[in-house]
Amino acid sequence: MTILCEPAALAGQLSPALGGDLRTAATLGEASRLLAADPLENLVVIGSAVGLDEALAFTAGLRVERPAAGVVLLRDVLDVAVLTRALRAGVREVVARDDLAALVDACTRSRALSSQVAGVPMPRTDERRNGQVLTVFAAKGGCGKTTLAVNLAASLAAGGERSVCLVDLDLSFGDVGICLRAEPVRTIVHGLGMVGHVDAAGASSLLTACRPGLSALLAPVEPGDAERIPAALVGELLDVLPRMFDFVVVDTPSAFSEHVLAAMDASHHHVLLTTPDVPALKNLRVTLDMLDLLSYAHDIRSVVLNRSDAKVGLSMDDIDRVVRSEIRAHVPSSRDVPISVNKGNPIVLDLPRHPVSEAISRFAREHVLAEPVAAARPSKRWFR
Repeated sequence: MTILCEPAALAGQLSPALGGDLRTAATLGEASRLLAADPLENLVVIGSAVGLDEALAFTAGLRVERPAAGVVLLRDVLDVAVLTRALRAGVREVVARDDLAALVDACTRSRALSSQVAGVPMPRTDERRNGQVLTVFAAKGGCGKTTLAVNLAASLAAGGERSVCLVDLDLSFGDVGICLRAEPVRTIVHGLGMVGHVDAAGASSLLTACRPGLSALLAPVEPGDAERIPAALVGELLDVLPRMFDFVVVDTPSAFSEHVLAAMDASHHHVLLTTPDVPALKNLRVTLDMLDLLSYAHDIRSVVLNRSDAKVGLSMDDIDRVVRSEIRAHVPSSRDVPISVNKGNPIVLDLPRHPVSEAISRFAREHVLAEPVAAARPSKRWFR
């Protein structure tokens, strides 16, 4: 069923698009009562007649009380500010009120996600694993690092064949939740009370189930909370999570920090991303030199060239001269990538035969799954 919150005079215009299994509410208070009466209800469409602040407050409360339920928000005019606020509050999709086809698609995606979230079991905390940690890093922003991390995690999960945890370590401005349409009910900030005694049960309580086999440890909703999170908590979580998952993929900010170095210390694999432009290549070279200085092993590094087919006046010989390290994956550019991000569905799942998907899946298959895991993880180099 679907609940539509819109005055009766306007609801009639939307009813045909939403189908016959529809209940209407003139106010959000009435919508709340309908939700309380039906614990299986998983979709609320909030019409454009409802004020934005009121709609977002309702959504923020719903994501705590009913994490599997989704909200689709209708607005007369779409703009970036509204979209950003809505997604931060937990709205799944924002749709123009007069675009009925987009509304139908948004509702379909929201129901599918609700079914996945409700049906995906969290990992068993009594089953000890020996998982690998992969840290994805790029010293220059805009290289597509989060997109690669999300799609690499989804590819490794293989629809539930393996268990994967995606950790959003961009603590101020992390976008993993948005890329997966995952509502941030619990984030890493809720682990502050666990510092010094993180265990599997505690770590599991921080996770959000996103897809079959794929869970996420999301970044804080409020950027200011980043300063409250000690690097020691990151280190503890990355010690516990590999015992719970086959793979832990860490997305990072574009700068070395205590948190990033804690992830590097815990990693079996450093995935270093760049693009074919001089600033990004220069920053990659600096990154490689920094990792050498910190005595990280060369054989755990993989350089990935994103947008590898961009015609920007640099040949592969030029790139090789700057990087001076083997490039293990070439990921082409495509407008389908930002489209998949906006839909909140990784391109490896949405379009598995797309050249971008095939490049990422090939990298996962040949350089993550096929390579032997070191008997022991690297020694800690940051916390002494």
